[in-house]
Amino acid sequence: MKYGVAIFPSKKLQDLANSYRKRYDPHYSLIPPHLTLKGPFEANDEQIKDIARKIEDIAKKFDPFTMKILKVSSFQPVNNVIYLKVELNDTLQGLYNSLHDDFFGEKPEYSFVPHITIAQKLSNDEHSDVYGQLRMLDIKHEEVIDRFHLLYQLENGAWTVFETFRLGKE
Repeated sequence: MKYGVAIFPSKKLQDLANSYRKRYDPHYSLIPPHLTLKGPFEANDEQIKDIARKIEDIAKKFDPFTMKILKVSSFQPVNNVIYLKVELNDTLQGLYNSLHDDFFGEKPEYSFVPHITIAQKLSNDEHSDVYGQLRMLDIKHEEVIDRFHLLYQLENGAWTVFETFRLGKE
Protein backbone atom coordinates (compact mmCIF):
# COMPACT_ATOMS: atom_id res chain seq x y z
CA MET A 1 0.00 0.00 0.00
CA LYS A 2 1.12 3.58 -0.62
CA TYR A 3 1.69 5.89 2.36
CA GLY A 4 2.85 9.46 2.94
CA VAL A 5 3.30 11.96 5.78
CA ALA A 6 1.77 15.44 5.78
CA ILE A 7 0.65 18.41 7.85
CA PHE A 8 -2.91 19.61 7.36
CA PRO A 9 -3.25 23.33 8.13
CA SER A 10 -6.24 25.00 9.78
CA LYS A 11 -9.63 25.11 8.09
CA LYS A 12 -9.12 28.84 7.42
CA LEU A 13 -5.93 28.17 5.43
CA GLN A 14 -7.43 25.11 3.73
CA ASP A 15 -10.39 27.23 2.60
CA LEU A 16 -8.03 29.83 1.13
CA ALA A 17 -5.96 27.17 -0.68
CA ASN A 18 -9.08 25.38 -1.93
CA SER A 19 -10.48 28.59 -3.40
CA TYR A 20 -7.65 28.25 -5.96
CA ARG A 21 -7.19 24.47 -5.98
CA LYS A 22 -10.73 23.74 -7.14
CA ARG A 23 -9.90 25.61 -10.37
CA TYR A 24 -6.19 24.94 -10.80
CA ASP A 25 -5.33 21.62 -9.12
CA PRO A 26 -6.54 18.31 -10.59
CA HIS A 27 -5.75 16.64 -7.21
CA TYR A 28 -8.29 18.88 -5.45
CA SER A 29 -10.71 16.01 -4.80
CA LEU A 30 -8.02 13.50 -3.77
CA ILE A 31 -6.44 15.22 -0.75
CA PRO A 32 -7.07 18.37 1.30
CA PRO A 33 -4.49 21.19 1.17
CA HIS A 34 -1.36 19.97 2.94
CA LEU A 35 2.37 20.37 3.50
CA THR A 36 4.15 17.16 2.50
CA LEU A 37 6.78 15.95 4.98
CA LYS A 38 7.37 12.62 3.22
CA GLY A 39 6.14 11.84 -0.27
CA PRO A 40 4.52 8.55 -1.29
CA PHE A 41 6.25 5.33 -0.27
CA GLU A 42 5.27 1.66 -0.30
CA ALA A 43 4.87 -0.45 2.85
CA ASN A 44 3.04 -3.63 3.78
CA ASP A 45 0.89 -4.14 6.89
CA GLU A 46 3.79 -5.35 9.02
CA GLN A 47 6.21 -2.63 7.88
CA ILE A 48 3.72 0.17 8.52
CA LYS A 49 3.42 -0.84 12.19
CA ASP A 50 7.19 -0.35 12.62
CA ILE A 51 7.09 2.87 10.61
CA ALA A 52 4.23 4.25 12.74
CA ARG A 53 6.20 3.51 15.93
CA LYS A 54 9.25 5.26 14.49
CA ILE A 55 7.15 8.28 13.46
CA GLU A 56 5.65 8.45 16.95
CA ASP A 57 9.19 8.60 18.39
CA ILE A 58 10.05 11.38 15.93
CA ALA A 59 6.94 13.39 16.89
CA LYS A 60 7.95 13.34 20.56
CA LYS A 61 11.31 14.95 19.73
CA PHE A 62 9.75 18.11 18.28
CA ASP A 63 7.57 20.72 19.94
CA PRO A 64 4.59 22.45 18.30
CA PHE A 65 5.72 25.31 16.07
CA THR A 66 4.40 28.37 14.28
CA MET A 67 3.93 27.87 10.55
CA LYS A 68 4.25 31.12 8.58
CA ILE A 69 3.08 31.73 5.03
CA LEU A 70 4.29 34.94 3.48
CA LYS A 71 3.73 34.72 -0.27
CA VAL A 72 2.73 32.77 -3.37
CA SER A 73 5.61 31.21 -5.30
CA SER A 74 6.30 28.73 -8.13
CA PHE A 75 8.61 25.85 -9.00
CA GLN A 76 8.86 26.92 -12.64
CA PRO A 77 10.93 26.16 -14.73
CA VAL A 78 11.27 22.73 -13.04
CA ASN A 79 7.50 22.27 -13.16
CA ASN A 80 4.38 24.41 -13.37
CA VAL A 81 3.37 24.22 -9.70
CA ILE A 82 2.15 27.31 -7.86
CA TYR A 83 2.12 27.20 -4.07
CA LEU A 84 1.81 29.01 -0.78
CA LYS A 85 5.40 29.30 0.44
CA VAL A 86 5.86 28.10 4.02
CA GLU A 87 8.78 29.68 5.87
CA LEU A 88 11.36 27.03 6.72
CA ASN A 89 12.19 26.72 10.42
CA ASP A 90 14.28 24.34 12.52
CA THR A 91 11.31 22.16 13.50
CA LEU A 92 10.09 21.68 9.93
CA GLN A 93 13.60 20.90 8.74
CA GLY A 94 14.13 18.52 11.65
CA LEU A 95 10.88 16.65 10.99
CA TYR A 96 11.71 16.39 7.30
CA ASN A 97 15.25 15.15 7.97
CA SER A 98 14.04 12.61 10.54
CA LEU A 99 11.47 11.23 8.08
CA HIS A 100 14.16 10.81 5.43
CA ASP A 101 16.77 8.88 7.38
CA ASP A 102 17.90 5.37 6.45
CA PHE A 103 14.95 3.73 8.21
CA PHE A 104 12.54 5.20 5.67
CA GLY A 105 14.41 4.19 2.53
CA GLU A 106 15.03 6.37 -0.50
CA LYS A 107 16.36 9.89 -0.30
CA PRO A 108 14.08 12.57 -1.80
CA GLU A 109 14.41 13.60 -5.44
CA TYR A 110 14.29 17.34 -4.64
CA SER A 111 15.54 19.45 -1.74
CA PHE A 112 12.94 20.39 0.88
CA VAL A 113 10.89 23.47 0.03
CA PRO A 114 7.97 23.57 2.48
CA HIS A 115 4.82 24.58 0.62
CA ILE A 116 1.09 24.07 0.13
CA THR A 117 0.24 23.48 -3.53
CA ILE A 118 -2.58 25.59 -4.94
CA ALA A 119 -2.10 24.93 -8.69
CA GLN A 120 -0.39 22.22 -10.72
CA LYS A 121 -0.28 20.52 -14.10
CA LEU A 122 -0.86 23.84 -15.84
CA SER A 123 0.25 24.58 -19.39
CA ASN A 124 3.02 27.18 -19.70
CA ASP A 125 0.51 29.86 -20.73
CA GLU A 126 -1.91 28.97 -17.92
CA HIS A 127 0.93 28.98 -15.41
CA SER A 128 2.11 32.38 -16.56
CA ASP A 129 -1.41 33.88 -16.34
CA VAL A 130 -2.38 32.31 -13.01
CA TYR A 131 0.98 32.93 -11.33
CA GLY A 132 0.97 36.52 -12.54
CA GLN A 133 -2.34 37.06 -10.75
CA LEU A 134 -1.66 35.07 -7.59
CA ARG A 135 1.78 36.47 -6.80
CA MET A 136 0.15 39.89 -6.40
CA LEU A 137 -1.86 38.59 -3.43
CA ASP A 138 -0.79 39.88 -0.04
CA ILE A 139 -0.82 36.62 1.88
CA LYS A 140 0.35 36.70 5.46
CA HIS A 141 -0.75 33.81 7.65
CA GLU A 142 0.52 32.26 10.87
CA GLU A 143 -0.78 29.31 12.83
CA VAL A 144 0.49 26.85 15.41
CA ILE A 145 1.05 23.29 14.16
CA ASP A 146 0.82 20.65 16.88
CA ARG A 147 0.34 17.46 14.85
CA PHE A 148 1.01 15.72 11.57
CA HIS A 149 -0.42 12.65 9.87
CA LEU A 150 0.54 9.34 8.33
CA LEU A 151 -1.73 8.94 5.29
CA TYR A 152 -2.56 6.06 3.00
CA GLN A 153 -3.88 6.04 -0.53
CA LEU A 154 -7.23 4.44 -1.35
CA GLU A 155 -7.91 2.49 -4.54
CA ASN A 156 -9.60 5.53 -6.12
CA GLY A 157 -6.41 7.60 -5.63
CA ALA A 158 -7.71 9.62 -2.67
CA TRP A 159 -5.63 9.95 0.51
CA THR A 160 -6.94 9.46 4.04
CA VAL A 161 -5.47 9.56 7.54
CA PHE A 162 -3.99 6.31 8.84
CA GLU A 163 -2.67 7.75 12.11
CA THR A 164 -2.18 11.18 13.69
CA PHE A 165 0.91 12.16 15.69
CA ARG A 166 1.04 15.01 18.21
CA LEU A 167 4.23 17.00 18.47
CA GLY A 168 6.01 17.15 21.83
CA LYS A 169 6.11 15.01 24.93
CA GLU A 170 2.71 14.31 26.44
